[in-house]
Amino acid sequence: MSAIKLSKPQWSSQRIFILAAVGSAVGLGNIWKFPYIAGENGGGAFVLVYLLCVALIGLPVLMAEIGLGRMGKANPPQAMANLAADFRASPLWALVGLAGVLAGLLILSFYTVIAGWAMDYFVQSAMGHFRGINSEQVGDYFDGLLANPWALLFWHTVMVALTLAIVAKGVKGGLEKALNLMMPLLFLILLILLGWSVAQASFQDSLRFLFAPDFSKLTWEAVLVAMGHAFFTLSIGMGAMMVYGSYLPKRYSIGKAAVWIVLADTLVALLAGVIIFTVVFGNGLAAGAGPGLLFQTLPVAFGQMSGGWFWGTLFFFLVVLAALSSAISLIEPAVSWVEQNWRISRVKATGLLGALVWLLGIGTVLSFNVWANVHFLPGKTFFDSLDFITANIMLPLGGMLIAVFMAWVVSDRQRQAEFRLMPGLDAAFKWDLRLIAPVGVLIVFASNLASDVWQQVVAVGVALVLYALYVYNRSRFNLYRVADKS
Repeated sequence: MSAIKLSKPQWSSQRIFILAAVGSAVGLGNIWKFPYIAGENGGGAFVLVYLLCVALIGLPVLMAEIGLGRMGKANPPQAMANLAADFRASPLWALVGLAGVLAGLLILSFYTVIAGWAMDYFVQSAMGHFRGINSEQVGDYFDGLLANPWALLFWHTVMVALTLAIVAKGVKGGLEKALNLMMPLLFLILLILLGWSVAQASFQDSLRFLFAPDFSKLTWEAVLVAMGHAFFTLSIGMGAMMVYGSYLPKRYSIGKAAVWIVLADTLVALLAGVIIFTVVFGNGLAAGAGPGLLFQTLPVAFGQMSGGWFWGTLFFFLVVLAALSSAISLIEPAVSWVEQNWRISRVKATGLLGALVWLLGIGTVLSFNVWANVHFLPGKTFFDSLDFITANIMLPLGGMLIAVFMAWVVSDRQRQAEFRLMPGLDAAFKWDLRLIAPVGVLIVFASNLASDVWQQVVAVGVALVLYALYVYNRSRFNLYRVADKS
């Protein structure tokens, strides 16, 4: 891939960039996944480990990805190719950007299917179908929804169409206008639901569960889950933050923007957890209900409570908004890449990629019914296989390589000019990317590929030895800047 500089559209303001990045980060991972994994892993102690991982791993890698996008001045594959040429590194670094683009498309193909469940629940709640519903009835409804490929395909199509309609209009005409409306509305709904939660007797129980650590409930598996989710929740490694960073003018501070993004993303996850567990505890339900917490437990709670029709409908609308704001960021890197490198109009690029995403999504739709017993990876359906490949392999490796490139390939002078951090913070940033972030990601990555504790120990040991060998012998791989070994 030739190294070229491409003119780019730019965000109108830093506030818009932060809204866009927060929209990318805030999604089903915050409102669906975080509450149920916190419930499964004991609450407060898990939350504390998660917050530490966000600060030590998530924030530095997020800054690095945004910075590489702005320095490379292009879509992820081209940005990495540009930077590799600038720093006389291997052109293979462009594959990191390409892998991010591919990961975003693969994730979007099943993300829109799951988001379609939320859209269906929003419609059902608005029509009053969950009033007075019991756990057996909502379980039957959810099972029936998954067993109906035509219903899943319909909602998948709706979510893909909404995403494409926004992205096709471009940065200012599509992304900015949509995010200016969606993100303030999302936070407004969240605050309204929080205000309702504060008035409930179970609010204190929810706070104690999430913020009073009980370390006896903390396991090694819980630590791995916390580390993995801290990495995943910020949309790192899928090209979204890199392409959004390429639209960020030089006059804006990446460090300040990244801190706001992390704070907003974390706040949404915590507030969603408080709201959900207030509902759960107020109705005597189990906190550790797992993935069904959002779609099987909460409808029962909303259906039984006074005013539950209104609050339930508002809640599922919140989930749909969060899902849509993330969906547009998952396809934007690929659209930017096709538009710029192949000189295809944005509308055509969006349509072609949208069709690809829609077709891939059919595999996920069928995974819950017709293909439920068809395995692509051992013991995994099409959906499970895509989820495993992206979440456990592509995103961790992509994030680690982003950290490595910024820490070992980019010169100190260029990094300091790009981030304009105080000397102490710059040194901490560099060494975090060299040691803490890669080691943390490698631990999660290697552990996820092993099936028991001893295999995890061996896998982690091998991964760390390989990283040490890379650092010691990186000149042999032509992966660092010969003129600047600092």
